[in-house]
Amino acid sequence: MKPALTRKRLRYLNTAALFLTPALLFYLLFIVFPLVESLVFGFFKVDILGGEATYQFVGLDNYRAVIDDEVFWHSARNTLVWAISSPFLEIPVGLLLALYLQRGTRLTKFMRVLWFMPVLLPQIVVGIIWAWIYNSEWGALNQILKTIGLESWMRAWLGHPDTALPALIVVTTWTWIGFNMIILLAAVSSIPKDLLEAARLDGANRLQVLKRVIIPLIRPVIVNLMILCFIGKMKVFDLIWATTQGGPMWSTETVATYTVKRAFYWNTFEKGYPSAMASMWFVIILVISLLVTRAMKKDALEY
Repeated sequence: MKPALTRKRLRYLNTAALFLTPALLFYLLFIVFPLVESLVFGFFKVDILGGEATYQFVGLDNYRAVIDDEVFWHSARNTLVWAISSPFLEIPVGLLLALYLQRGTRLTKFMRVLWFMPVLLPQIVVGIIWAWIYNSEWGALNQILKTIGLESWMRAWLGHPDTALPALIVVTTWTWIGFNMIILLAAVSSIPKDLLEAARLDGANRLQVLKRVIIPLIRPVIVNLMILCFIGKMKVFDLIWATTQGGPMWSTETVATYTVKRAFYWNTFEKGYPSAMASMWFVIILVISLLVTRAMKKDALEY
């Protein structure tokens, strides 16, 4: 029996390895290797001018230069503003939509698909669509404001430093509300109806049921969504690149866009400094994510 079981286990292991190996190779090649390469290159001046890379060890000079780089810290501030504000916009709205769908109406299926559709769109497409909407001359937003008599509110939404970043935060909120809605809808639907009925029999109104029953019970889901949203916005790139490319006047610059510019678009032909920047930001994201996870992780109600 034991040799047969051993052969059966080996067969299972071989099958698992067959399916896992391509994914593992992809992960090592496109995630682990670039990460390790960036960490190593951060200690070198990597000159790629002339077609052949030359390496000069400079120690911590690149990291000192990053610390003294005002644009880097400005882009870091923009990224943090984006990452902190987005969870408090996306998740509450997603919860309200989930509660509406959980009640069940004739339009429930249609509205679920409609609200989830932006998640399926590539961020480049989303950026192009909203660049048209925000266009200062013929954009839909300014035309609507003009039609309803609010011409004083018309402006170049992506062309002014005071409005560009909030406008893009609105875009990401619109994009990801549907994702949060689906996850929260599943969490709300899993709450036993007996608990909700008991709360209503005790005289609790809808707001009290939401505050005292629903939110405490789905708190672990909300916490996980906030952490995922925070980490995702710390890496935002494609939407900005499709709309403002960090402008105007660095107002929408993030660490991701600034790193790409320093690596490929400023004709510096040097990989050490962008690598140090990326490595430093990776460590910052890791530390902040761990602190946020630890701060928000508390014992939740079980049912």
